[in-house]
Amino acid sequence: MPLSPAGRRALAAATDAASLQQDVPLAPLTTFGVGGAADWYVAVQSADELAQVLRVVREHDLPAFLLGTGANVIVGDRGVRGLVIHNQARHTRLDSDTGRLWAESGAIVYPDLIEQAVSAGFSGLEHYVGIPSTVGGALWQNLHFLSPPPDRERTVFWEEIVHSADVFTEEGERKTVGVDYFNFGYDYSILHDRDDVVLATTSQLEPGDPDRMREIMDANLQWRAERHPPLDTEPSVGSIFKKIEGIGAGRLIDDCGLKGTRIGGAMVTHRHANIFVNAGGATAADLCALIEHVRAVVERETGYRLETEIDFVGEFAPPTDAAPTHMSKDPDLVSAEERARAS
Repeated sequence: MPLSPAGRRALAAATDAASLQQDVPLAPLTTFGVGGAADWYVAVQSADELAQVLRVVREHDLPAFLLGTGANVIVGDRGVRGLVIHNQARHTRLDSDTGRLWAESGAIVYPDLIEQAVSAGFSGLEHYVGIPSTVGGALWQNLHFLSPPPDRERTVFWEEIVHSADVFTEEGERKTVGVDYFNFGYDYSILHDRDDVVLATTSQLEPGDPDRMREIMDANLQWRAERHPPLDTEPSVGSIFKKIEGIGAGRLIDDCGLKGTRIGGAMVTHRHANIFVNAGGATAADLCALIEHVRAVVERETGYRLETEIDFVGEFAPPTDAAPTHMSKDPDLVSAEERARAS
């Protein structure tokens, strides 16, 4: 669905007119690094500008997708019809008297937000180091991590620090809501079921010991590095399939001998069976073929049907029809599943 002339004029008026662009490649804006171009693209630089663009989108019934860090998104090889709004609203403000940290929804959780809080001596964010997410994405998915070290006895959730948020609702109203509005759950918030957009949030932090916070950060970064492929050399979108309580999708995939399976440029990493990486030159069609292959094998061998937890955006070509191959494991690599069995 193309943008109408009236819609384009309204968007240009709501933003810096020069920022509205056509045919912008989206692959470089995602962590997996695949996908085609956006028909139309605009980067917003503030919560107010984001609200203005959203108002235009609603008033003119424009097809639109909101992009953050692209960490949980696969863009189709044939691109995205309509408008992609790239959220680069990243202003923050910390009140040292109250411990409340206000941040626009495009602010990057790590290192930007966490470093600001820890450097000022406020605790609550240090658990989430190394996770590629915006603040808006953290609320969307109720960001979580097994922390603090060394015992890692519980999962800490983003909802624990949420004080309030500025949202643009699906009804076109801009309002401030409290933490209860989001109805948080595991990997869930009300944003999954309502067409609301977070514009900015206020987090309630508590005074903390900077040395202890740094210890937690260092330990969590090391923990992630031992289990997750580095994004700069092995691009991924994190876990592909949803958690299966008591078993784990990764364990099922590993038990089926699927680590190292490759179709085109997409591969099941030996580091963690539920993480697929762009091993070089991958396409969205490669990844989709690999997902379907892994799902089929696991269901045939175990009876469990895996469900994806990533977002698929845009138009997709048919999955690659090449036969899967197998890449051998580095003998020095210890996988996440091997670590879990040894613990």
